[in-house]
Amino acid sequence: MKLTLSLRVVLPAAAAAALLSAAALPADAAAMPKFATPKPYGTSFQSDPHHDFTKHISPRHDGILRGWVTHYRSGVAEYEPIRWVKDSHTEGYFEGPPEGDVTAYASPVAKNVVFYSATGCKGTTVTVKNGGLGAKRCSRSELVARMKSMHHPALITVYRGTIVKVQEIYTP
Repeated sequence: MKLTLSLRVVLPAAAAAALLSAAALPADAAAMPKFATPKPYGTSFQSDPHHDFTKHISPRHDGILRGWVTHYRSGVAEYEPIRWVKDSHTEGYFEGPPEGDVTAYASPVAKNVVFYSATGCKGTTVTVKNGGLGAKRCSRSELVARMKSMHHPALITVYRGTIVKVQEIYTP
């Protein structure tokens, strides 16, 4: 009898907790596969061998791209791959494809996109972990503001043609 009563209490509480935690995740996060994470400071451009760059600009295939947003308008971000360039005068810097290269993508930004900043939500304090990746979760509006202002190196996760996660890469 006690076991039945405790199950009546515990099971609804567990179900409620599961629903609350699921609400904090992006849409389809439970179904989203684990993607291989590229090196944040990789020295070569990531390829997308199945993408046809001769047609109009379109989303990258599902996965994580080391890149930056070059343009944002009306909920759609245009972005390109980047690579880390070692320099003898500095620690290094990120660069995009050379002038005239058409390696670029465009994807809508999910309404519930997950954004981790490397410099805090106000951009004033360093908030990194795991080899220079942003650790401070910030709002979608902060992400959009940064996409509009300048190029920020990041790991950009695309799932089903939509940007679902952006994790900034700290640059010294």
